Formats: sequence, structure tokens, C-alpha cells
Amino acid sequence: MGLIMEIKYSEEDKYDQAKKKVEAIKGFYSNLTSYIGVNIVLIFVNLYTSPNHLWFYWPLIWWGIGVVFHGLKVFEVFPVLGKGWEEKKIREIMDKEKEKQNKWQ
Repeated sequence: MGLIMEIKYSEEDKYDQAKKKVEAIKGFYSNLTSYIGVNIVLIFVNLYTSPNHLWFYWPLIWWGIGVVFHGLKVFEVFPVLGKGWEEKKIREIMDKEKEKQNKWQ
């Protein structure tokens, strides 16, 4: 059984975490806004210059995939990408290291 660690955060630490979260959300919305704006322009350019050859959907799809994964990470939809997973993995690694140290003492 691993060592159970209780992490106590000060108000300053909580503020810093909240600030980082807000900056990440702001970055996502900035990325989403750019995605929408640039792709609207690309659609118009494509339809105006070469309406018989549609290519606008390629950046729409690939950049869109990036925006989706960015959103999933920022809003912690995938547990593997979230902060909770990071802390759990850190504790797991620390426990393994502690077991190795205790094994040889």
C-alpha cells in the first residue's frame, strides 16, 4: 500500500492555480476565435478564387481537431490530460521511489 500524502495548499497557491486555469481557458477561447475567423476568410477566398476546387475543408478539419483537443485538455474532459491525473502520477512515482529506497536500507 502506498503512502497517502495530503497536499495542503495555501490561499496564494490556490490563487495561482485558479489564475493558470483562467489563462488556459482564455487561451482556448482565443484559439477558437482565430479558428472561426481565419476559416471564414479561407472559405470566402476558396469560393471566390476556385469554386470548382474546394480545399477550404482541409485546414477546417485539421485545425478543428487541434481546437477540439485543446478544449478537451483545458476543460479536463480526458482524465489523462487533467491536473488530477498529473498529481496521481506524481504520487505514484514518489511511492515507487520511496519503496526502492526502503528496499535497500
